[in-house]
Amino acid sequence: MSSPRANRVPGRIKEILAGLVTTLKDPRIGFVTITDVRTTADFSRATVFYTVLGARDDGSASDRSPAHPPGSTAEPSSLAVVAGDEEAQERSQQRTAEGLASATPLLRRELGRRMRLRQVPTLEFVHDPVPAQGRRIESLLNEARRDR
Repeated sequence: MSSPRANRVPGRIKEILAGLVTTLKDPRIGFVTITDVRTTADFSRATVFYTVLGARDDGSASDRSPAHPPGSTAEPSSLAVVAGDEEAQERSQQRTAEGLASATPLLRRELGRRMRLRQVPTLEFVHDPVPAQGRRIESLLNEARRDR
């Protein structure tokens, strides 16, 4: 059985990193959402799961602002990429992974400043495939409903 602290620390790490990632100025990093954090029992390592929304067709990471004004019926290009172009999505994920890898020392240092741990965990960023799989299952279910 896990202790309350073992449940609290990963949640706090997730909260802090979610805030820090949005402040990064690296153009390779798209719109990142931290979905989960798992730590080892001694808190020496933390695996940070994330998803990325945001790649434009021109190959650059999207900015964090909407592509269209509020109330617009046009679909933002970042959503179009997520829904369709898997190659552009893969490029976006790769660029974001590179950006997060280069920002890891900064994120770890800032995490250490904000948390009171004996040892700041080593961070490993892993792309979370679950949301993409969920979208794929949802589209397959919608397709099956239409075919009835």
